[in-house]
Amino acid sequence: MVSYQKRGKVWQYEISYKDVDGKYKKYRKSGFKLKSEAVLAASEVQATQPLFSSYNVANQTLASYFDHWIMLYKQNYVSNITFMKYQNTAKHIHKYFGNLRLKDLNKDIYQECLNNFAKTHAKRTVSCFHKHIRAALLDAIDEGIITKDPTRKAVVTGKDYQPAQKFLNYTDWQKLINNLNCNHTGELMIYLAALTGMRYGEIAGLTPNNINMIDGYININRTWDYKYRTGFKDTKNKSSRRKIPIDNHTLHLLENYIKTKNIQADDLIFKHHGKIYYSAQINNLLTNKLNALYLPRITFHGLRHTHASILLYKGVSVLSVSKRLGHSNTTTTQSTYLHIIKELEAKDNDKIITILDKSF
Repeated sequence: MVSYQKRGKVWQYEISYKDVDGKYKKYRKSGFKLKSEAVLAASEVQATQPLFSSYNVANQTLASYFDHWIMLYKQNYVSNITFMKYQNTAKHIHKYFGNLRLKDLNKDIYQECLNNFAKTHAKRTVSCFHKHIRAALLDAIDEGIITKDPTRKAVVTGKDYQPAQKFLNYTDWQKLINNLNCNHTGELMIYLAALTGMRYGEIAGLTPNNINMIDGYININRTWDYKYRTGFKDTKNKSSRRKIPIDNHTLHLLENYIKTKNIQADDLIFKHHGKIYYSAQINNLLTNKLNALYLPRITFHGLRHTHASILLYKGVSVLSVSKRLGHSNTTTTQSTYLHIIKELEAKDNDKIITILDKSF
């Protein structure tokens, strides 16, 4: 692989190659006034230096090539979240392509691997997977590592998913919370989201110190960065720092879980095998649970919407719901749940008319 970089007033080329032992090394040269001069010089070196032909790059696996490609061209050049997507693609390449070498990859093999991936992933995910691999292989073609594009005209399919509802109704909410195994880390997180309306990062960042067993509330004063894995961070806004009252049953579940798992006061409560669930993992767990109970699919964030919707339907004021959710003002709550508020307003109008009718 060749990359070019301007250093001050001159251009430099850098050739990344494998030595006879298959180890990656780099060869650099600078001092070119124009980029075109650097490109020409790099091409000549690659064509004439036996150093770069001592190892046939096409003999390496697609997985190995892709791992190096994202480190060279994507790390530090894309956002952290985007780079994590490339890393996720790399993990899937290792799983679905295994030790397949670049020189052995053809259209039929590529399509077969893509189809296998599509059996358990949504079409949008398959499309992203294909797009990442194709970009890397087009660079391999440009460098002469392979001569044909095995991804050309590939058919992208995927598992059909029903669009997620925004929230569950009261009956479905009851069915869900009464069928969760709260000794299981992920299912207890789902339960807590459904009973408190807390955001995922807020739940993931809980320690026993945040649970007031005497007065019966959860103290939210920070959140966990589950996207970039940088640790604790500030809450979304000042209003998100709040105390959420919880019922005795939920308190008992949390207390029992903490004691059973022997979680220390300042340790994260919801570590699963030493790590916090990725958002995709917790959403998959929730989807599987809902499917098993024959309930409509919602996302983990939909549990927050469900909690708020149920409270509003049961007559809790918009102000109280807003404070419980940690919204910065009631306008946010009103705009988010406008459809529910309008339904409640219609019911209230009917009550008003009934009261007035009975006055005569």
